[in-house]
Amino acid sequence: MRIPLLLISSLLSFSTGGWAVPRQEAAAQAARPVEAAQQRIKEFVEVFNSGDDSQLRQYVTRNFAPRFLEAIPLEEHIKILSGGYQQSGGYDLQRTIPHLKNEAMALARARKDKAWVKIVLVVEGEPPYRIASIGIMPSGPLLPEVPPGPLTDTQLVEHLKNYLEQASAVEQFSGAVLIAKDGQPLFKAAYGLADRNFNVPNRVDTKFNLGSMNKMFTAVAIAQLAEKGKLSFDDPISGYLTGWLAEDITQKIKIYHLLTHTSGLGSYFNEKFMKSSRELYRKVDDYKPLVADEKLEFEPGTKWSYSNTGFLLLGAIIEKVTGQSYFDYVRENIYKRAGMPNTDCYEMDDVVPNLAVGYARPGGKWRNNLFMHVIRGGPAGGGFSTVDDLLNFDIALRNHKLLSPEYTNLMLTAKPERNSPQYGYGFQVEDNPRVVGHSGGFPGISSNLSMFLDSGYTLAVLSNQDAGSVDIVELFKGMLQTRPPQQPKGETPEKVIPPPR
Repeated sequence: MRIPLLLISSLLSFSTGGWAVPRQEAAAQAARPVEAAQQRIKEFVEVFNSGDDSQLRQYVTRNFAPRFLEAIPLEEHIKILSGGYQQSGGYDLQRTIPHLKNEAMALARARKDKAWVKIVLVVEGEPPYRIASIGIMPSGPLLPEVPPGPLTDTQLVEHLKNYLEQASAVEQFSGAVLIAKDGQPLFKAAYGLADRNFNVPNRVDTKFNLGSMNKMFTAVAIAQLAEKGKLSFDDPISGYLTGWLAEDITQKIKIYHLLTHTSGLGSYFNEKFMKSSRELYRKVDDYKPLVADEKLEFEPGTKWSYSNTGFLLLGAIIEKVTGQSYFDYVRENIYKRAGMPNTDCYEMDDVVPNLAVGYARPGGKWRNNLFMHVIRGGPAGGGFSTVDDLLNFDIALRNHKLLSPEYTNLMLTAKPERNSPQYGYGFQVEDNPRVVGHSGGFPGISSNLSMFLDSGYTLAVLSNQDAGSVDIVELFKGMLQTRPPQQPKGETPEKVIPPPR
């Protein structure tokens, strides 16, 4: 589940000299959102490094998107940023990296203690490209340069293993990693601590929080019901939901809008949720009060904007159509069918063996996320899994154990015609190389499943620290860039992947 990360003061960073208002216009004039995101990082670092609260206030007010600006009071934004400056002394940018359609990353170094940080900034999809979210998090060792030429599987594993050992040695990675080829594991290892109170090490079968990765399971469940004729992707959600939103809103939104983040809805992780007891939210219906007053940010289908509320509503639709709880349906029809015995939305006040605790490091001090996150995950995210279970999910999906070839391909294909150029139905989609899957992030959570459709590789990374998976995924993709594609673009591989030995 993704929320604005400026809520956590320890993750702040950036750099350069003086601040001038005209520099703000550069992002607005950029040709593409990703270019605007890169420029926004430079702008923001510049004003952050001024250490001047009045300049910060002016920049935040003018350049934060309304939903991000209103997530917490303005003065709380300023307090967090000012505290971050006092802690770091400002940041020196090293390089910026275009990432997704409207997202850029940057590597920077703190002036006081020379610590490396990674900045992830997302802008709105249209001019003036206001800032929709910022995450500033500790970064591991600098990513090594990828050796030229195609790597053998042995070289690929050794290169990544060396990086993981360096990152874990300086406490920048804690979690488990699995690499597989055609369903067969090539590498599997765990690093760091699952519980810092008792120095319990992570294991390869440790259960880690998935963050937003649960959206894949929710989307597959919806597709199963569509394949059985129990619903249609084109159905208005008003036929399935009552009491969630105003009827004039539900009549406009169709199921495919929810699946592609084009509904115009936002996130139920709002101020009311932040000030509520987590005990209140265990079932899907429990979230109704958080959603009831939500308004459309734009007309459904006209734009793309990541929406946790949209996937929560998909969970409610599953319950309406099946007569089962969301949790029971997904457990029986996805986890069991795919061979995922260690995956579920566990309730955090239950005793669950081998469950990792999530940790963030505000102000340099480790803190767990038990009072920050949900008491139970659900349709939008927050469940738990293992790297082995995620590999089994990949195998089941590619072998059409969960959906037919037609519906599998539908899920894993981007929908540019529906203003969703890098997202299918519940799956993030990339080209060159062709990769599908999903990531998840929250304080103390960093997860990712990448299914490389052309080459047959699988990368599963689960971390119980901030941003722990980001560098690993980036490095692995870089190592595969020189490998020629093995499948025509736009087709889902049909070969059967054997189960892991």
